[in-house]
Amino acid sequence: MTAPTLRALVDGATALLDEAGVGSPRHDALALAAHVLDLPRVDLVLPPPVPEGFAAEYAAVVDRRRLREPLQHIVGSTVFRYLTMLVEPGVFVPRPETETVAQVAVDEAARLTVLGQDPIVVDLCCGAGGIALSVATEVPGSRVTAVDASPAAVDLTGRNAALAGAELTVLTGDVRDPELLAELDHRVDVLVSNPPYIPPDAVPVDPEVRDHDPDLALYGGGADGLDVPRAVIAAAARLLVPGGLLVMEHAEVQDAQARAAAIECGGFEDVRTVADLTGRPRMLVARRSTVVGEPSPASSPT
Repeated sequence: MTAPTLRALVDGATALLDEAGVGSPRHDALALAAHVLDLPRVDLVLPPPVPEGFAAEYAAVVDRRRLREPLQHIVGSTVFRYLTMLVEPGVFVPRPETETVAQVAVDEAARLTVLGQDPIVVDLCCGAGGIALSVATEVPGSRVTAVDASPAAVDLTGRNAALAGAELTVLTGDVRDPELLAELDHRVDVLVSNPPYIPPDAVPVDPEVRDHDPDLALYGGGADGLDVPRAVIAAAARLLVPGGLLVMEHAEVQDAQARAAAIECGGFEDVRTVADLTGRPRMLVARRSTVVGEPSPASSPT
């Protein structure tokens, strides 16, 4: 009997993943084939030869994905902006939508370097380190500190920094601690965060998120899920220099609440919501008042 071709195996895997409800079955089938073949990608127009034992190994990883284990956990890495990052169970998997949040922080840090500054940037709730590492690698001269409450996340961020050849400080810490990074009070130029923000009654539908991302990185606390985001805003009010920028991801239904939280905290101006690449309101952007103690003006929805 003739062994099945790589195309036939990928076609079968695609159908299986599609039936299981995987959102990108063809992409994932190809990515898993590349992973088993130890190649960066697979081209079915000029497919590589199928080595002995490939079919069985490929079937095993496809079955893991069929059961909705995250693709990133299976292959052990993901791409975030210009970085290839290690990904492990127990640490939040970086999402493409957060790349927009990173862009705002990168742009602000880059603007300051043009002015001759070496900006101090803090990434709170850093997870695997995608935002912090994006700033560190894309804005030479920036001084980046990444913080997470999870020791596993801190360890993974450190290893991702080494992989990227980036210099940054990585610390274990709770954003709700009023003494967190006290040595940087009123010295930070950009504070960026993708904190947990899911309310307790809004359990994610996707099994990849619900069953595999750690609760610490998902649920923000309080009835509205915004306890941790409010702590991020309070930390920004303390840490940022006058004129410093806060950038914080939130759910698309939390834009008004996030702006209200910044206004209630006080000390911010130009409080606004910025859309992601799909046009959804996904991040709070606010500038520390140039006069410390000055009340926040009315917010702007965009």
